[in-house]
Amino acid sequence: MLMRLPGAALLAAIVLGASAAAVAQERPAAERPYQVEWVYRVQYGHQEEWWRIFQKYQIAILDQEQRLGYVTSYIVQRPGLHTTEESRWDYRIIITYANWAGSTHEDEVERQLFPDRSALAHDEQRRWELTLNHWDLPIHQIDPHKAPE
Repeated sequence: MLMRLPGAALLAAIVLGASAAAVAQERPAAERPYQVEWVYRVQYGHQEEWWRIFQKYQIAILDQEQRLGYVTSYIVQRPGLHTTEESRWDYRIIITYANWAGSTHEDEVERQLFPDRSALAHDEQRRWELTLNHWDLPIHQIDPHKAPE
């Protein structure tokens, strides 16, 4: 059933509703989702070996962080075509953490999942030997309609 509100009351309801939505969107930075992009370039011919090690450790950690609520989502991407060598990458992982604090739990989750520290160190050493280039890049979403900050 549709209620009829006088014009002033309707306007007040719209303004208050819009204000509440704006306040919800402007949460403090510590409470906002935090995104990071990990990018890897791997030695030619070793992508499968690198991926197996990455899956065993990093994907398992991300899955556990997601179960614990630290990570809200992540995606893994590979390029579909090739580029020049200097701009080539093999794997890109975009992680959305619940907030910045959520991104600080990797070490504790890793220790819980992989108590055999020597096996982990050995395998991760091999993965880094196969990695030619790597970077982690925090991603900040911007409102395209606002002035630059």
